[in-house]
Amino acid sequence: MNIISTLRQPRIFSYAIFDLALTFLAMWLLAPWLSKLALRAGVIIPEISWVIWALPLGISVHLLVGSMTPMTEHFLDLNGYYLLKIFILFLIVFGLRGIKVVS
Repeated sequence: MNIISTLRQPRIFSYAIFDLALTFLAMWLLAPWLSKLALRAGVIIPEISWVIWALPLGISVHLLVGSMTPMTEHFLDLNGYYLLKIFILFLIVFGLRGIKVVS
């Protein structure tokens, strides 16, 4: 078994803790550049908002590229996983706090 498979074994529900941690770490590292890019477009987006949006953006990107991860499948399932759907919607709304349009 390779190292990645070993790291992906610990799970919360059916989601690999390693994948979630890597997602948040990557977004935390990208957040300063994304905020600067948004500022050039005339929108002030706090860096923490990008970290909060890591999971909703991840689901969107996986849908765009056609990669069906367990979280993407669960989010699209019409007959269940309501707690996940509520949590993702909460993250979207909570991430909107602090956004300002520069005039």
